[in-house]
Formats: sequence, structure tokens, C-alpha cells
Amino acid sequence: MLTDLLLRDFRCFQECRVSLHPETTLLIGRNAQGKTSLMEAACVLLRLQSPRTSNRAEMIRLGGSTFMIEGSLGEKRLRCAQSATARRLALDGRVCTRSAEYLGSSGLVVWMDHRDMNLLRGGGEHRRRYLDFAASQMFPDYLKALRGYERAVRGRNHVLKRDAVIQWRQADAFAKVMDDFAEVLKARRFELITALQPEVARVHADLSAAAETLVLAYAPGFDQGHLSDALFSLREEEARTRVTGAGPHRDDLRLTLNGLDAMTFASEGQQRSAALSLKIAQACALESAFGRPPLLLLDDVFGELDSMRRRALLRLLPAGSQKIITTTTLDWARDEPQAGLIYEVEAASVSLRSFQ
Repeated sequence: MLTDLLLRDFRCFQECRVSLHPETTLLIGRNAQGKTSLMEAACVLLRLQSPRTSNRAEMIRLGGSTFMIEGSLGEKRLRCAQSATARRLALDGRVCTRSAEYLGSSGLVVWMDHRDMNLLRGGGEHRRRYLDFAASQMFPDYLKALRGYERAVRGRNHVLKRDAVIQWRQADAFAKVMDDFAEVLKARRFELITALQPEVARVHADLSAAAETLVLAYAPGFDQGHLSDALFSLREEEARTRVTGAGPHRDDLRLTLNGLDAMTFASEGQQRSAALSLKIAQACALESAFGRPPLLLLDDVFGELDSMRRRALLRLLPAGSQKIITTTTLDWARDEPQAGLIYEVEAASVSLRSFQ
């Protein structure tokens, strides 16, 4: 488990040190005081990515040049420092030259917040992000394939847009590079969804008192065979749109509720339960794969849920999981008391309020 955090020049924090409880750490305060940023730091430290932004510069405190986050995970001391253009990682004081080495010694994470409703209401990019965050933790080869594929797609799209007459030989060269990466992504996403399905079905059956069945299905962004062949067949369309017309960047996750499209026919309450099911299932699948629960980062989730869903969420999360929870009020905790530490966060200042 993560026992402490040290931040320097991260978001609104010039410097901040907090100890974390093995069960629950509650961060309470008004909006825009730094609660979510403190929790975000834990995610960046463990997974080297933020659920809020892909722009490193946004995470550096105004006026700073580099942010630094440190923390102890069990017996290991992790350190991540990033400028707008470079990153330095260390394990137990030893510099890591490869992010894969660092991540292999780091921890598992599940992030939950109000934006999870976009899994039902939003476009495919939200569901791909959900798959990517879990798959990059479950499969060692996934993140390398994802980054390589994204670079190749950007390069190919540049070629498609650059000239009045498209240089198809260059575009086809990028398509060949994309082939192997696409196969890894497609195989791993299918494997992940297969692992998630029984967990989603179990959790959603509990949330709906066995009245509803939630089913996941993988909708790949290209048919069987090589991606380069699929793109060759789309040449006329791509000449018109000037963007890559097929590939894992167009994958999606289909959700059906009692046989109907959950994104179209589910009520708001049903969609909220489905979003909860997806995130709880993610936590359970990671625990099943690694034999230990992930760190759960819950950003102002409990205040938005009714008492039934709050109790269900706490009951269905992996037993023994460590939680960091942000909230603007503790009113909900009267019904679901949490053993742990409570910090007040105000104007990027953190003070210990009590120990429950």
C-alpha cells in the first residue's frame, strides 16, 4: 500500500507532505482547494499518467519548471519528476531509464469520478480510455504498443493532410508500422473485456437486485486481417476525409442492458449503476489478475450517489483495498462511517483533522 506522499511544485502545491491510512484517507474541503490534485499526484506517481490531462505542463505549479512526487509503496520508494519536456524516475534512489521498469515495480490504480458517466453518455474516446488504463496495468506489452500506434497514426494523418496530392507510399509505410501494434492492442482489449465481463455481470446484478443483465462487447475499429489491408481498401474515403479511417483508435465498447443498447435506452439511474459496475469490475479484475487490490482513488463520488448505491459501492469493492476519497462534506459518512485519516484541504494547505 501507499503510505505517504511528498509533492513539490505539483498543481497548486508548492510543497505538501501527507501520511496515508492503510484503509481510508479522506480529503475534505471546498471545490478548487487542491483535493483532487493531491489525489491525482498519487495516480501520477504510481502510473505515470493523469486521469485529468495528457499535458505535462498543466501539472507544473505556475512559476515552476518541474514537479516532483515521492511516495513509499510497501518497501519501495518511488520518485517521479517531470518538466514540460522530460521525465526522471527513480526506485529506491536508483535512476530508472525505462518507464516499463518503474511501472513493473509500482502499484495498481483505479480512478473514479463524476466523469464516469461519460462511459455511457460520451463518445468512444471515453470507453477507449477506460480500456487503456486497465490494459496498461494488466499487460506488460500494452503501453508500448499503444504509444507506438499513436505515434504512427499521428504520422500517417500528417501525410494524409500535408499535400494536395497524397503521398500514398508514405501513408502505406506508416500503415505497415501500425500493423503489429494494432494486433497487440486488439488482442489485449479483447482479453481485457473477456476478464471484465463476469465481474460486470456479477456487480450489476447486485446493484439491480438481479433485475438487470449488463453485457460488454468489443467493437473493433477494423475487420479481420491486417490493418494495412483494411486501410488500402479505404483509400478513396481517406482521400476525401484526410484522416486514418480504421484501426484501434476507432475501437469501442458496446454495453447492452437486458438486451438493449444501454447508451440509448437506459435511464439515468441505470446508466449510473452501469458506470459504477464498470469501475468496480475494473478493480476486481485487477485484483484477480495480480492477487492484490488496487489503490482506489474516489474523487467526490459519494456525495453524488444515493445511500443505496453508496453502500453497494463500498460492499462490492475488493476487500482490503486502500482508498483515498475526496469530498466537500462528510454528511454521507454518517451512514457509511470510514475508519482512517481525515485531512482538511484549503488553498493548497493540508491539515490533519482527525483520526476515525
